[in-house]
Amino acid sequence: MREQPVLEPGRELPTPSRTRIRAEIVIVLMLSLGGSALYSILQIIDDLSQPESLASQSTSLNTSTTTVQYVDLARQLVGIAVDLAPVALVAYLLWRASRPHLSRLGIDRFRPRADLGGAALIALAIGIPGLGLYFAGRALGFTVNVVPTALDSYWWTIPVLLLSAIRSGLQEEFIVVGYLYSRLADLGWGRWTIILSAAVLRGSYHLYQGFGAFVGNAVMGVVFGWIYTRWGRLLPLVITHCLLDAAVFVGYPFVAAALPGLFPKA
Repeated sequence: MREQPVLEPGRELPTPSRTRIRAEIVIVLMLSLGGSALYSILQIIDDLSQPESLASQSTSLNTSTTTVQYVDLARQLVGIAVDLAPVALVAYLLWRASRPHLSRLGIDRFRPRADLGGAALIALAIGIPGLGLYFAGRALGFTVNVVPTALDSYWWTIPVLLLSAIRSGLQEEFIVVGYLYSRLADLGWGRWTIILSAAVLRGSYHLYQGFGAFVGNAVMGVVFGWIYTRWGRLLPLVITHCLLDAAVFVGYPFVAAALPGLFPKA
C-alpha cells in the first residue's frame, strides 16, 4: 500500500487540481444553495403555470411544522443546524494550518468598529432600496407576497428567528462569497466574472419569491462582491446579512399589525 506524504508542521496542503476543484464546487453547491436554486427555479415555473398571477400568490418563511410546541422548537433548531453543515464543510475545505486559519474565506480577527459600523451602513444602504424594490415588484405583479414570519407565538419564537437570521447570514456569505470566490479564483476566473456569476446564483435561489427578489438579491450580490474584492473581509458582509434578516424576521409581525394594508396575509 502506497504511503501518503506527511506534511511538515506549518506547510499548507497543495491546491487541488482544476478537475477536483470543479467537482468540489458542484458537491458543495448541491448540498447547499445550488440545490436551493434548482428548487427555486422549479417553484417559479410552477407559479407561472398557475391561473393566478404572481402578485396573488404567497410564500412563507420560518413556518411552524407542528402544533406541538417543543417538537416544533426541536425541528426549527435541527433545520438550522443542518443548514449550517455546509458552512462547516467549506471552512474545513479552506482551512489553513497557519493563522488566520480562515483567511481564504476572508475571515480574520474581529474588528468591532469597522465590522459593526460598516455592517450597519451597508444594511441601511441595501435594506431601504430593497424594501422599495419589493413593494414595486408587488405593485407591478412580478413579486409574490412574502410572509417572513409564520411561526406560532411561543417564548422561543424571537430567539429562533434571530438564529434563523444568523443561519442565513453565515450560509449565504460563507458559501456564495467566501468559498465560491476563493475556488473560482483558483480556476483562474476574473474578478467581475466571479462577482456576476455569484450574484446570479444569489438571485436564483430567491426566485421562489418572484422576479423582483431575483433582481434585488442579484444587485445585493454585486454590491457585496465589489466590497469583498476591494477589502477582502467577509465578517462585515455576514453581519450585514444577519442584521437585515433579523430586522425583517423579528420586525415583520409588528409592522404587519400596524400597517395591515401593506402586508396581506398569506
